[in-house]
Amino acid sequence: MSLEPLTPQNTTVVLVDHAVGFANVLRSHDTAAHINNVVGLAKTAKLFDTGLVVTNGLPIKPSGPLYPQLREVLGDHPVIERGGNFNAFLDEGFADAVRATGRRRLAIAGVSTEGCVLQTVLGALREGYDVHLVVDASASLTAETHETAVRRMVQAGAVPTTWFSLAGEFTVDHRSPTAPHFQRLMREHVPTMAMGVRSWLSAREPAAI
Repeated sequence: MSLEPLTPQNTTVVLVDHAVGFANVLRSHDTAAHINNVVGLAKTAKLFDTGLVVTNGLPIKPSGPLYPQLREVLGDHPVIERGGNFNAFLDEGFADAVRATGRRRLAIAGVSTEGCVLQTVLGALREGYDVHLVVDASASLTAETHETAVRRMVQAGAVPTTWFSLAGEFTVDHRSPTAPHFQRLMREHVPTMAMGVRSWLSAREPAAI
């Protein structure tokens, strides 16, 4: 495992098949929490200007389009539509898009963990990429299938992380110019931590007379 920090300049965020049809069958995570984490990761990529590659199946498939909350964050960012490959690197358009970012470190998340995420991560490792698996922005049919797939990917060489940890690693320092991005992500997607900060700030304010 490389100890070189993940930075916006050396990292591409890869989002795999966050489709509405899959969301109906995911049971490894609470649906609302899962979508919150996916949107938080997408915003992290956009705010910090990392590489970003998004893929999904064909719209005529039962899996359907991307989560609307994710689509809203992505705006006009292209979505690479794959035919039937579990390993997205077998799709020439996807592989070319990842190479075009010029970054060799990938932060991959998607659904389902034991399906297209697992196979795409293994494909990335075979291609020589340094792969980080964003476990809390991925989900599966059950907690068991999710955890088993995560263990397999880690044993193969992927490094597990979480989306807000990734945002913190990009920020480096609360005094950095990008710290407002981290604070915005915390306010919008990590409410417990945001409320803790708000409580601390309130305690520092002089009591009203």
